[in-house]
Amino acid sequence: MDDETRISKSRLEALTDGIFAIVMTLLVLEIAVPQILSHEPDVVRAELPKRLFDLWPKIFSYVISFIILAIYWRGHHRQFHYIKHSDGVLVWTNIMFLMAVSFLPFSTSLLGEYIDQQISVFIYGSNSIVIALLLYIQWRYATDHYRLVDKNLDPNIIRRLPRRVLIGILAYLVAIGVSFVNIQSSVFLFTLIVIPAILPNRIVYGVR
Repeated sequence: MDDETRISKSRLEALTDGIFAIVMTLLVLEIAVPQILSHEPDVVRAELPKRLFDLWPKIFSYVISFIILAIYWRGHHRQFHYIKHSDGVLVWTNIMFLMAVSFLPFSTSLLGEYIDQQISVFIYGSNSIVIALLLYIQWRYATDHYRLVDKNLDPNIIRRLPRRVLIGILAYLVAIGVSFVNIQSSVFLFTLIVIPAILPNRIVYGVR
């Protein structure tokens, strides 16, 4: 990619921020306010709590997906703090990453609507794995032979930065595997993805 057609790092970051903002907003649109045909106060009073409780799978999938997107957005931000340049491969890898991110509202809605179906768990988990995998590939490409990062970047940073991503991939692989035995347990395992995000760096990265 020559200088006239090169896409700057800042434009990639701006596009990424915009896509994440839209996708995170779309997640909540899948949670519709319950509609009760009767307008009788007593009927509404009796029906509304039940209808709201019935929304728990959608609310659960929304909360988990929103936090997961926040984790991946933060991971992308960390990477681009160290990435100093862009090239054609980075641009298209980032676009593929954003395409996988943009698919998450669908897989989230599917999981919320059919939380007791193994195929819903499989699609949701696979979607999240693809997102994480592309983020990992992007980092490996950028740091290979210091291609798009400073030549004096600490090798320890290169090695430890993708650890949270790899932990996420492992958690989803386990959850998908468990779904073939017990769907409820596999759905619960999806919550494990948020744990690395709240742990201190010294635990996740092995440093203080």
